[in-house]
Amino acid sequence: MERISIHLKEKSYLSHQSMIRELVDMGYKRVGMVLEPGECAVRGQIIDVYPSNHTHPVRIEYFGNDIERLCSFDCHTQRSLSTLNKTQISSPEAHNSFRFLGGMEDPSTENLISDIHEGDHVVHEDCGIGVYKGLKRLSLSGREGEFLFIQYKGEDKLYVPLDQMGKIHRYSGGEFTPRINSLSDGTWQKQKSRAKKATDVLAEDIYLMQKVRQNQLGFQFGEDTLWQIDLENSFEFKETPDQNKVITEIKRDMESKKPMDRLLCGDVGYGKTEVAIRVAFKAVENRKQVAILVPTTILAQQHYRLFEKRMGKFKCQVEVLSRFKSKKERDAIIERLEKGDVDIIVGTHQLLHPDIQFKDLGLLIVDEEQRFGVTHKEKLKKKRSEVDVLTITATPIPRTLYMALTGARDLSRIETPPKFRKPVMTTVMPFSESVIIDAIEKEIKRGGQVFFVLNHIQNLSKRINALRDWMPHVQFEMAHGQMKERELENVMLSFMENQFQVLVCTTIIESGIDFPNANTIIIENVERFGLSQIHQLRGRVGRTKRQATAYLLYRQDTALKDKAIARLQAIKEYTTLGCGYKLAMKDLEIRGAGALLGNSQHGHMTHVGFELYCKLLEESVHHFSGTRKPQKAAIALLPGVSSCIPESYVSQPRERLALYKRMMAVSIPQDIDKLIAELQDRYGPIPKIVLRLLESIQGQL
Repeated sequence: MERISIHLKEKSYLSHQSMIRELVDMGYKRVGMVLEPGECAVRGQIIDVYPSNHTHPVRIEYFGNDIERLCSFDCHTQRSLSTLNKTQISSPEAHNSFRFLGGMEDPSTENLISDIHEGDHVVHEDCGIGVYKGLKRLSLSGREGEFLFIQYKGEDKLYVPLDQMGKIHRYSGGEFTPRINSLSDGTWQKQKSRAKKATDVLAEDIYLMQKVRQNQLGFQFGEDTLWQIDLENSFEFKETPDQNKVITEIKRDMESKKPMDRLLCGDVGYGKTEVAIRVAFKAVENRKQVAILVPTTILAQQHYRLFEKRMGKFKCQVEVLSRFKSKKERDAIIERLEKGDVDIIVGTHQLLHPDIQFKDLGLLIVDEEQRFGVTHKEKLKKKRSEVDVLTITATPIPRTLYMALTGARDLSRIETPPKFRKPVMTTVMPFSESVIIDAIEKEIKRGGQVFFVLNHIQNLSKRINALRDWMPHVQFEMAHGQMKERELENVMLSFMENQFQVLVCTTIIESGIDFPNANTIIIENVERFGLSQIHQLRGRVGRTKRQATAYLLYRQDTALKDKAIARLQAIKEYTTLGCGYKLAMKDLEIRGAGALLGNSQHGHMTHVGFELYCKLLEESVHHFSGTRKPQKAAIALLPGVSSCIPESYVSQPRERLALYKRMMAVSIPQDIDKLIAELQDRYGPIPKIVLRLLESIQGQL
């Protein structure tokens, strides 16, 4: 059979079992959750299928052998979209890749599958770090239901009831591999106690810093001028709500009597530079000089060009100090700066040199502060007491840490992508010479450029030689971290100026400057990359209105088969459901946390895990500030109520775990009503045992 027809009005369709059998015979792959074309899933009387000839997957709900409901649904939310009266399901196309619009920029708000896998390290706040071994159905201490099974050191085991789920976190510590604790030797209590003392020290510093700042006086900038409004109206895009909010926050800081010290976080391409342009111009309009400190010469050149372009008609004097300037040019710029003839100076760490003197510096903008050394940071601390400071970073700072650090430094976030930005079209498939050639040719044909990324420096020469053999008419250049600094800068500048078409490189492009003309990225051996790396690398393309494409290529190597399959499944979840997105962002947040907290605090964070560290820090901050942390009422599992979702209803353990977590996290009765509606939609009629559990929870709200 090449096609299955369903027509509800004519009652023309296959029976439940026949439908399953035909789908499998046609070549549909049975999975736990349908995410891509060519897949089908069976959950009791519900059959989900993603036909290749449909833009959305289809949900078929039977009652006996009659179809009771037929509708399309959304892969990202797994919720129904529109009712259908009829449909045709064609045989899946023969393909060994999956392609989709990346969902990373707009992840689902619901946790459809748990971010905890069997074998992951987890932290129990009272018992320490162990290994999650899955859900176990047990009857313990008069409680019957599913428990989270955690294996500790040696033979130590812990079975955690659902109402203690809030004490368990997936261990996150960056690249640090934690030691598994024993339940009886007291080591965990010592680790936690040391971390608590460390957060108390940090919280006291935060509190004292806040008191000092409250007593400091700085320059009070005036309100916006007509020229300021004119500059802002020249922005060629529509501001996002986040951009407007952040601009308002920073201007409010500048117009106050206290020196500004604000940290601005936002993903790559989310409009942070436009914010910097506007606040810099505000300082110039108040006859103050602006210094923009950046970590690399290339970024200095890029910022200089952009600031000069936007401010040229306002007779604003913009200059750049970098190694590309001769000594004569450098001396002339420094002299003009001291006289006040330069309004905005962009530069690398040279701006912190004692020779550099300003006539009247009013604003310091620091781009990617974490990339500066300890000596530079000490010099920056001095500046903070003298002028308004805005620090910008593309490394996200987590909400939990943001809440805990309130008062240490004002923090703004840009989380909304620009409206024009299109999600990156992504293809995951085996390595293919023909696909690579086609991808590069397509991008070059439309006047664009390409990134080709590998994860090992030693493979670059071999790959670039092969590419040159395949496409002798295309210009390829190489970039990696072991090149001499000047040589690397020259290659990057040449690429930025569109002097060649394909940059073959390592993950050195993961963060940094903007290449708006590069809108195709090819990543080889993608199964060897972490999710956070993939997130950052994909962020290198799609920065303009032009549709960007990412090709994630894996090797079909027998030795890597199992590992590769697991990694590719994670990538699929990452781009489709948003679950892996959260893991990728967590890895990035840990990097950001490390940069923000410093080495000592970062060490304590890795020993207890990121989530618990943030919780301890928040408690410490509340203690020193004399404020009370809001407490959510705990939900208890009542006697006689089984805490169990039958496997016959939700077969996948990670789906059940996600549902349990959502049940125990509800705060208002309406949350339970929404969850009931979702369960009925995704899994069919709810078993009585699950309804009793939901009603028991709702009764406690």
